[in-house]
Amino acid sequence: MAQTSTTLLSAKAHVTTITGSDISFTATSGVHTISSTSTVLTGSGKFAAFDLITITGTSNNNSTFTVKSVVSTTEITVEEVVTTETADGSTSTSLDHTGFVSDKAKGDGYYSQPDGVHTVAYQVSSDFNADATIKMQGSLATTPTEDDWFDIADTTFTADTSTVTSSANFTGNYVWVRSRTQSMTAGTVNSILLNS
Repeated sequence: MAQTSTTLLSAKAHVTTITGSDISFTATSGVHTISSTSTVLTGSGKFAAFDLITITGTSNNNSTFTVKSVVSTTEITVEEVVTTETADGSTSTSLDHTGFVSDKAKGDGYYSQPDGVHTVAYQVSSDFNADATIKMQGSLATTPTEDDWFDIADTTFTADTSTVTSSANFTGNYVWVRSRTQSMTAGTVNSILLNS
């Protein structure tokens, strides 16, 4: 099979922290929801699917969550388990955008290719914060959940003001691959390109 090139991620910028005293958490029949009565969580310049958000100011849900889907401007579902918790109207809850994962792409293992050779290219803006990292993750599961992903060695890119592009080669018969950006506080990931 011929090599395929895939854009794992187009331009995606850091989102400012969202704070509200009306943010609730609900777990119903395996669906885990974060919602508010009036604080806007999604839309232009807000959270979207695949974003990583770190929550503080709650009694039971101070953790990092991956946005699974956008339900409305005031409601999102997340991959991880939340503990049901109702807003009290006075306690301020902060949702801090700390990064994101890309959509998954088929790896060589999906096609039963024997070589398992992949190349990834990262490009970030010059104001991308220096302590942020981008890395590749792989999964051997046919239908992966958040627990099925693992970091792929030697694919981590840490930006600085002089380096805004980087590439890495990695080998493995991964069924799926994706990128994970974390500890992001500023800037934009301009693109992540994969060749497998």
